Amino acid sequence: MNANYFFISILFLLAPLLRAEEKNDDNGQFISSLLDEKHQLKGVPFPEVVKAATGKTVLPINLKAETDRELIAKIGRAGDEVLRRMNALDSIAQKQKRINEVSSHFEDALKAELNKIPGFECDFPKTSSGKVQRSGYPDLRLVDKKSGRVIYLDPKLYEVGSRTSSLRTFYYEPKTETGKIHDDAHHLIIGFEHGPRESDGSWRFLNWELVDLSGFKVRLKAEFQGSNKDLYRPELIVGGSRNK
Repeated sequence: MNANYFFISILFLLAPLLRAEEKNDDNGQFISSLLDEKHQLKGVPFPEVVKAATGKTVLPINLKAETDRELIAKIGRAGDEVLRRMNALDSIAQKQKRINEVSSHFEDALKAELNKIPGFECDFPKTSSGKVQRSGYPDLRLVDKKSGRVIYLDPKLYEVGSRTSSLRTFYYEPKTETGKIHDDAHHLIIGFEHGPRESDGSWRFLNWELVDLSGFKVRLKAEFQGSNKDLYRPELIVGGSRNK
């Protein structure tokens, strides 16, 4: 078994134990190890993460195979049409003030265009509990009925000049109940490049690139988090407004 795959598998198995409140000493040691850069996971193949978390295989694209070339060409046609639609002055994207507000419209537009292609069926992937959840990776699940292939497709926007940025633009959070990867499948990112907002308030979307995640490598970043339910507990409140 690959060493990275083994370590990731152990990490997932131990996570519930490491979160237990009564394990204060163990938690302290674990936190210290996370802060030590020597122990941080870097350059981990994304397919190994998916395999450890879901048991599913990330299938590579083989551009020497006619089926794969045809698949990429069809997705490309949808990408071209999305660019055309989003650059139209009356498009919903042009009505958004911030580029962050445009992303979901690209997902909707790409889904619609892919469903226009004969033999394609595209929808939002469901969680393990059968619910549709827009947040989290992946955004779209595409089925090519001719080949039986499943493709997880994730649209992303990036600004001109940021293509080589080291800031985080991709994340995958393995979860049992809300996980959306249930198939052996291709995993693709379709990145749409855009310019800065024009003086007239419009956006200009320039091109797209399709990325095969079968060769993608990720790193594990320690992150401590909590919800409002965790935060606004009565025993933690030490003050408030008089009119509450």
